[in-house]
This record gives sequence, structure tokens and C-alpha cells, in this order.
Amino acid sequence: MLKVAWDPIYHHPLAENHRFPMAKYSLLPEQLIHEGTLTEEAFFGPDMLTEEQIIRTHSPDYWNNLNMLTLDGKAQRKIGFPLSKQLIDRERTICKGTIETTEFALQNGCSMNIAGGTHHAFYDRGEGFCILNDIVIGAHHLLDFHGITKILVVDLDVHQGNGTAALTQKDDRIFTFSMHGAKNYPYHKEQSNLDVPLPDFVNDKEYLRILDNHINALFSKLEPEFVFYQSGVDVIKGDKLGRMNLSIDGCKRRDQMVFELCHKNEIPVAVSMGGGYSPHIRHIIEAHANTFRLAAHFYS
Repeated sequence: MLKVAWDPIYHHPLAENHRFPMAKYSLLPEQLIHEGTLTEEAFFGPDMLTEEQIIRTHSPDYWNNLNMLTLDGKAQRKIGFPLSKQLIDRERTICKGTIETTEFALQNGCSMNIAGGTHHAFYDRGEGFCILNDIVIGAHHLLDFHGITKILVVDLDVHQGNGTAALTQKDDRIFTFSMHGAKNYPYHKEQSNLDVPLPDFVNDKEYLRILDNHINALFSKLEPEFVFYQSGVDVIKGDKLGRMNLSIDGCKRRDQMVFELCHKNEIPVAVSMGGGYSPHIRHIIEAHANTFRLAAHFYS
């Protein structure tokens, strides 16, 4: 069975208001259950990361300031959220969810986090709505406890995975691939192992051609033992933070390319949802739901 970590907002009173952009964290599970793609039993509630797990990836001083809610105002503004215990607990739960998806992926081939994809979090700071880096935390778990020696991060969010790139630059066991908007946030890009910057308003045909050229070669050359997929849907046309012109179907075909390669090569994959900021919540839900539908198709 495909197992999915739910976001704490799904069980929080905020979700009842269906507030945007947090609304997707409650609406998406509801849609997937309603249409029969997943059952309620597919969803699991993660615990929270321990301090030991956090400082395996992040600075102890940074964690202490988060935990004590003493991060200065400038650092909080860079993250984009005012600090609160609820926010930190939510982030710890999301990241623990990604660790647990790695375990389920090893067992079943694929597992997914309804949230996650916090790729703008660095060793000693957060930014861009990201506080702790769930992908790198999950990768460190695999390296430490499962003897994995080659991990591929496929980051197809519209924004470069700058925190992920910076955190893994000195670890040749983790290969980072980021395909993103050249002129989009972050304006100072870090160096991934492979960066593919794209022009504004790229369409389905060109995007998929470029992705196909790179991703097939990566799988063949690297022969990864595990894949993390950051599947942000902020690439679709009209996204408020995206500036790309992919259709919802084009975004689905993007996901299909990743799942087909992982499935064909029998490489476990853990999926984090990443961004999605369309002015139409139905477009966000449909694009994210397609990722889950494809995963259920390949791994049910």
C-alpha cells in the first residue's frame, strides 16, 4: 500500500477554514480519499524530529534559537513566518514524516509526504517559508542507518533548491539535480551538482524535452540507490510565484517521467509536495492530486 505522511495542518483547526495557501493541506487528502485514489488507512501521522535528528543536518545554535523562539526579527522575516511553538512543532513533524516516508519507500517502492520539500532551509538559517530541510534530513537518515551510498535528489519545484544544494555540496553520496526558473527566487543561486535554469514562460513541449534529456542520463550515469523527488506544482501556468507556462497535464507528464524511471529501475522514491501558489485552489489540488494518482498507479 502507498503510504502518505499527512501534514499537521490537516488535523488543525486552521484547516477547517480552508485558508489559502494552507487550504491545500486539508483539501488534498479529502480529494484523494473522496475519489478513491487513497483510503484513510494510507495516511499516517508522524511523530516529531528529535533534537539529535535535527542537529545531524542543522546548526545546534540555529536549532537552539528556533526551539527557544529567540531567532532575531531579520532571520524570521527571511523565513517568512513569525516564530511560534506551533510552527516549529509543525516543521519537526513534517520533517519526521519525510524520514518515515524513506522507510516506507524502502519497503514498498514509494512513499509520499503531503507537505515537505523545504529546500530553502540551510545549515544555520531558514528562508522562503522553509525552516528545516526535510529532504536532507531524510537523506542523512538513509546514509546513517540503511547503508545507502548514492542518493539522487530530483528537485522540479520552480525555485532552485538552494538550501539542499548548500547542505550537500561536500557530500558526494548525495547528488542534487534542480531544474528551475533562471530569473526566479532565489536570486542568488547555490551550486547544485546539476542545475538546469529555464527561461520564463517555458511551455510543456520545451520543458519536457529538456527534462527528458537530463533525467534519463542522470539515472543511467549515477545508478542511484534512492531518489528524493521534490514535486512542486508552482510550474503550472498562472502560478503567482512561478512564471512558467506548463499545463496541468504537462505537470502530470513531468511526474510520470520521474515515476517511470524509478519504477523501471526499482529505485525507491520518497516524494515531498513542495510549492503551488495558483490563484485557483482547484488547479493546485488537481496538479498535486495527479502526483498521487500516478504514484498509486505505479505502486499500488
